[in-house]
Amino acid sequence: MTVHRVVVLALDGAYPFELGIPSRVFGALQDRYEVLTCSVDGGPVATNADFSVTVEHGPEALATADTVVLPPFDLSRISRELPPGTVSALSAIRPGTRIVSICTGAFVLAAAGLLEGRPATTHWSVAAVFRSWYPTVALDPDVLFVDDGDVLTSAGAASGVDVCLHLVRRDHGAAVANHVARVCVVPPWRDGGQAQYIEHPVPPPSTSGTSATRQWALENLHEPLSLAQLAEHARMSLRTFARRFNEEVGMSPGRWVIQQRVTRAQFLLETTDLAVDDIAGQVGFATGTSLREHLHAAIGVTPMAYRRTFRGATAPAH
Repeated sequence: MTVHRVVVLALDGAYPFELGIPSRVFGALQDRYEVLTCSVDGGPVATNADFSVTVEHGPEALATADTVVLPPFDLSRISRELPPGTVSALSAIRPGTRIVSICTGAFVLAAAGLLEGRPATTHWSVAAVFRSWYPTVALDPDVLFVDDGDVLTSAGAASGVDVCLHLVRRDHGAAVANHVARVCVVPPWRDGGQAQYIEHPVPPPSTSGTSATRQWALENLHEPLSLAQLAEHARMSLRTFARRFNEEVGMSPGRWVIQQRVTRAQFLLETTDLAVDDIAGQVGFATGTSLREHLHAAIGVTPMAYRRTFRGATAPAH
């Protein structure tokens, strides 16, 4: 198996946590990925903490990358101008290389013209600034990450884990990604988007949430799971439940249920030989046709095409 090289470009002001995410996630599969960290000049990189980091590689490593990751840097360093040396470093990236940004790393991609006319995201707290500087980028500040094929952008901090796990899932299937998630002791995917993390007034202590009902729904995806059923389980009125669900998850209950059904269907397509109609019944779609329509709307392929792609790429978890 060919080893996929991931090169992380560390910029001054880097957040140490996010800087280490690619090595932690991709490094859990050393037989499949190699992770190198470089700087724009090969020298040490100042972080936003009280220490600097020494990297082993200069910008020439970028020319050897299959995937390039740009971790975030301190908010005080955000500018419409690219950091010194970055233009030259980015020019070393080969055409067709997959490029990923985490949090404020999207500002670098946008300043370099790599997000022109593309969908993208960044941390919700700087979304207004990003949108004013780069109005031609289709910014979506409500999601955890955006996959636009060869360019992916993610929101703040832990969403870097989300996008890296997504790439493992895209490259090698759900079983391998789930194995990596277990090694890293993180969920293989998170519900909803950034909306659930945006600052809101704290609700009264007596307010009950929808977490228990979401868990119950995941255990009963084969059931109809109407809004009325969900609200009844949560012991709330329809209006209260829908409002609180949206506040906590960032989407409507109906949209969330469909998303979970599609995700479960993807897993079953990858890991079982069940017929499409049988999978549809297990995840709560009325017919195989309904599953096909929802899967195509979500990822643009048929169940059989998805199965052919990921059954071939999926290896058993160790």
